[in-house]
Amino acid sequence: MKVESGLKYTKKDEWVRVEGKTATIGISDFAQEQLSDIVYLEYLVSEGDEVAKGDEIGTIESVKAASEIYSPVSGTVTALNEELLDTPETVNSDPYGAAWMIKLELSDPSEADALMDAAAYEKNVAERDS
Repeated sequence: MKVESGLKYTKKDEWVRVEGKTATIGISDFAQEQLSDIVYLEYLVSEGDEVAKGDEIGTIESVKAASEIYSPVSGTVTALNEELLDTPETVNSDPYGAAWMIKLELSDPSEADALMDAAAYEKNVAERDS
């Protein structure tokens, strides 16, 4: 399992990269490992939509299971990674890079401070696995 430093993580395995007022959101390497082969992704939001922290923003399906994706922060949707709709398997190979899912303009940048850093996330995952 790869955990990238510099990102913030949720207990539901989403990650967020905050750069200025922009938040880029995806699912962690651990999440994609648990799901296995990703075959489908659906967004439940569109560009321009307001999203609150904890809102369901998408659904991801694998050959094993389906899982909801939740926003770790609040803001306005500025971009969706449309390429993932045609190639959802990218989530398996590059969860922290090409498989980013949604970008938001943050309405409250301090919300990210309450999320786990890489070390805390690794500990959280280890506790769940044991």
